[in-house]
Amino acid sequence: MATRRTDGMNADGTKRGRRRALSAGLVVATVLTTALSVWLAVGLSGQRAAEQRRQDILAAARQSALNFTSLDYRHYDRDSGNVLKSATGDFKEQFAAQTEQLTELVAENKSVSEGQVLEAGVVRSDTRSARVLVVADSKVTNTAVPNGEARTYRLQLDLVLQDGHWLTSGVEFVG
Repeated sequence: MATRRTDGMNADGTKRGRRRALSAGLVVATVLTTALSVWLAVGLSGQRAAEQRRQDILAAARQSALNFTSLDYRHYDRDSGNVLKSATGDFKEQFAAQTEQLTELVAENKSVSEGQVLEAGVVRSDTRSARVLVVADSKVTNTAVPNGEARTYRLQLDLVLQDGHWLTSGVEFVG
């Protein structure tokens, strides 16, 4: 004779309850795993975007410093134009205002400056602005030093993002 349970559950009911609990546990584990994966992917995407922004800032600062330290009297219009293309704001206005005087000065002295960026590092940045320190060497020749003279520059460049391009808004010589 079969025994009867008094709690209203039989052996099949117990198995069904365990299956439901197991299914619910698997659903919860799947949801948590999916949420964690999405959270990690979003974080990784943010890190990649920040690293790409940092690389873009460094590339723009390096090019701006190279343009600024590489000027040749034989094609000064082109060289100063390169400086102005990567400039904005007060720096662009100041450099443009001095271009006529500088053109005469470099032509008169037959000045050639061949720049080379040695190091660059981002001091601070956000999505719209950055400050970069750059160390650059330059070999300068002119009528006073026809065999050339090595110069080292330590520059602080301030950059801003305009129309998808990082442009130099300020340049300071630092010690």
